[in-house]
Amino acid sequence: MSALITQAVILGILLGGLYALLAAGLTLYFGVMRVVMIAHSAFLILAAYLAWAFHRATGIDPLFSLIATVPLFFLLGVVMQRFLLSRLKPVTLTMMSVLLTFAIALIIEGMLGFVWTGTQRRISLSYSTASIEIFGANIAVVKLVAFGLAAVSLLALYLLMKATSFGQALRATIQHKEAAALLGIDTEKVAGYGFGLGLATAAIGGTALSLDSTIYPSLHWHWIGPLMAIIVVGGLGSIPGAAIAALVLGLSQSLLQIPLGTTWAQTVFYLALFITLMVRPQGFFGGRLAQRF
Repeated sequence: MSALITQAVILGILLGGLYALLAAGLTLYFGVMRVVMIAHSAFLILAAYLAWAFHRATGIDPLFSLIATVPLFFLLGVVMQRFLLSRLKPVTLTMMSVLLTFAIALIIEGMLGFVWTGTQRRISLSYSTASIEIFGANIAVVKLVAFGLAAVSLLALYLLMKATSFGQALRATIQHKEAAALLGIDTEKVAGYGFGLGLATAAIGGTALSLDSTIYPSLHWHWIGPLMAIIVVGGLGSIPGAAIAALVLGLSQSLLQIPLGTTWAQTVFYLALFITLMVRPQGFFGGRLAQRF
């Protein structure tokens, strides 16, 4: 049993790191624009399909597809913010963004089904079945690669937010958009770049997801619920809060799989969401933690 728990803890940490990357974009959208981006998980699956198509066409590791998909998704995010979301009225922005991005999610799902049909796809790599032993537990190499990609991406995002003038402007916009505008920050431009950055994380997260997951067009509905739970528990707009919530919930899910199985372990996200909304609607890991970020 101790070996089983050890393996569950390690897998939970690896899963939490991936969750943190997948949820980072949702936090950025809400932080800079108060947009609830329902289509984020659809873009994750789109990125996963592009990685699969790249590997199928070239035989090269799908991680190299990021050279094209990251700038492409960033540009797409800037265009979406500029020509779609910025046209919504501020008073109804949050509510209308749900409807608009829900429609975008359906369009992406339909497009994926039209181009690649509803057949399940999976990438087969030279290290897909490889594993290494860590503290007596056998851990799949693909999970370690996905976690490494998530860790590097989150570190790069952290450094961008902390050590660049754009990052400072983005943090100021997240913390208080009106005050940032009074200080001379072009909040609309920052919002566009912030939205692009959020979509760029979807490109990375979807590629990481493709390494160890079977993908199909409607898979995004499986992901949007847990990711929304993570950003609510972490505190809407708080990237550090979302990262901590992702690790806690990923670890909890992995440990609960031992007595409950995979399906019922997923309920930890919805239970955590319910408790958060009842006890601390602003989230458990936001507030001062977000200010220090």
